[in-house]
Amino acid sequence: MKDSTIKNIGNYTFWLCFILGNICLFGNIITKNVDFALCGYVLLYLASALNLLIIFGLLFYGFFRRSQLPNCFSASAILCINIPIAALYAYIGITLNSI
Repeated sequence: MKDSTIKNIGNYTFWLCFILGNICLFGNIITKNVDFALCGYVLLYLASALNLLIIFGLLFYGFFRRSQLPNCFSASAILCINIPIAALYAYIGITLNSI
């Protein structure tokens, strides 16, 4: 794979999960519809599994292609940015829906 392809995998996955999480959170806040919260919790599990799968795949690829390892690390780091964001959104969602 090219350097740009590896970085694009990390960027596209990050932005996809981030945008879907924002839709679920702000959809719940704006409309007070519980369906957005339920979708958000399902997204939390599915996106976590997807991000972990991609991170492990990138690291696995990087260990076999040593020249691509720095690019795989940077793409994996971008995906790891979703972790604190997802935790914050889950906390906000739980707080809002328990009121």
